[in-house]
Amino acid sequence: DIKEDRNVFYDEKGHYNLSELAEKFIAGLLKHIKEISAVLAPTVNSYKRLTPGYEAPVYICWARQNRSALIRIPRAFAGKREATRLELRCPDPSANPYLAFAAMLKAGLAGIKGKYELMPPSEEDVFKLDDIKLSQKHIDKLPASLSEALAYYCQSSLVKDILGEHIYHEFYKAKLREWDEFRIAVTDWEREKYLGVL
Repeated sequence: DIKEDRNVFYDEKGHYNLSELAEKFIAGLLKHIKEISAVLAPTVNSYKRLTPGYEAPVYICWARQNRSALIRIPRAFAGKREATRLELRCPDPSANPYLAFAAMLKAGLAGIKGKYELMPPSEEDVFKLDDIKLSQKHIDKLPASLSEALAYYCQSSLVKDILGEHIYHEFYKAKLREWDEFRIAVTDWEREKYLGVL
C-alpha cells in the first residue's frame, strides 16, 4: 500500500504472517499455474529441470519449510514485516521476464478478485508421496513437457487476456513449431540406446 507505506501481504495474526490478500494471491497462482507454465518455462529444455525428485518443484502446493513445494513462504524476521513475500519457484531463466511477470501478476490478481480459497500448506516432503497420497491431498503436478504446457496454454482465456490476441497466437505457433522440431529430431541418446540392439 503506497499511501500507508505497508506490505499488504503481511498480517501479524495470519498463518505464516500472511494476510488474507496474500493467501488469495497464492491461491490464484496455484489455480492458474498450468495455464501459464508455457510462458514461465518456454523451452523444451525447461522441462528437463522440472522433474520429480530434483531441486526444482513440480508439485502444485505451497509451504514454508518444504523445498518440494511450488510456492515457498520465506520466514520473515520480527520487525521486518516488509519482507513478507512468496517465492514461485518454477519460472525458467529462458522465460521472457516481461511476459513471465505479467502472467504471475495476472494469475495472482485473479485469485484476489475471484476470492479463491487457498489449500492448506504441505510441509511434508511431497517428493516422497505416491500418486494416491498426492490425489488424496489434492496436489497436482506441473506439465511434464512443453507439449503438455501448450495444451493448457491454448485452452486459457487468462493467458489470452495477458498477452493479447496477436502475441497469444504467435507465441503458441512458435512454441508448437519448436516442439515439433524436437519431437522429430533423433538425439545422441537414441542412437546410443537403440542403434546397437536394433
